[in-house]
Amino acid sequence: MPIKFKPDSFEYEGRFGSRTQTRIKNYIKSTPKQELFEYINSPSSKPKIIQKCINELIRRDIKITQTCLEQPNISSIVGTLR
Repeated sequence: MPIKFKPDSFEYEGRFGSRTQTRIKNYIKSTPKQELFEYINSPSSKPKIIQKCINELIRRDIKITQTCLEQPNISSIVGTLR
């Protein structure tokens, strides 16, 4: 079975009595690359889904590199808090 990225969502068309419901499937294959990178870099993302995103990017032949951001100078932060 295909891998899900998010739970299914529903889109409603029409009004009241003639309203129809369309299910939108969120498979990881159809997710844009930018959205996968945003999920990987998000601090609130789940490790299992992060691994699924990394596997999908590898499947698409996209190279992933890790870069460390510079640590902020603690003295400048403490100075602004006082």
